Amino acid sequence: MSTTQSERLRELLEPLVTSQGLDLEEIAVDSVGRKRVLRVVVDSDTGADLDQIADVSRALSAKLDETDAMGEGEYTLEVGTPGAERPLKEHRHYVRATDRLVKFQLVEGGELVARIIEVDDDGLDVEVPGVKGRKATTRRLAFPDIDRARVQVEFNRKDKNEKEEEA
Repeated sequence: MSTTQSERLRELLEPLVTSQGLDLEEIAVDSVGRKRVLRVVVDSDTGADLDQIADVSRALSAKLDETDAMGEGEYTLEVGTPGAERPLKEHRHYVRATDRLVKFQLVEGGELVARIIEVDDDGLDVEVPGVKGRKATTRRLAFPDIDRARVQVEFNRKDKNEKEEEA
């Protein structure tokens, strides 16, 4: 998708997404053979449920139908959320990932897998899990020190409430 088409689509669709109480995270147009697919990724601090996604999908579809933003020809509109292993790019992504396990690629080289404890304007406090019976340690990461970060899927993690009930 050309940058200008991406910018036009963002300008057109972002106010509609925002009016639904969501953030427009990503827009992508992919060609699959002769078909085109417009993928719109939305999210919020509390997540997006199926009803919200359906509402925003209807609003975006109506707006796209009344404009020529997608040009002539057929396309499919797909609206969804970022997914479980989302990359963290914006400050709000880190805030939303508080208490989640994240894999960080550091600018200085190397990687770190840690749980986000707290996020502020300058960086984040993380808890690095202990290895071989050692206690977890905390560490401060400044945003400029982070090259890339991606949420990790945890299958056996106990919820905070479960931990408190056991104590």
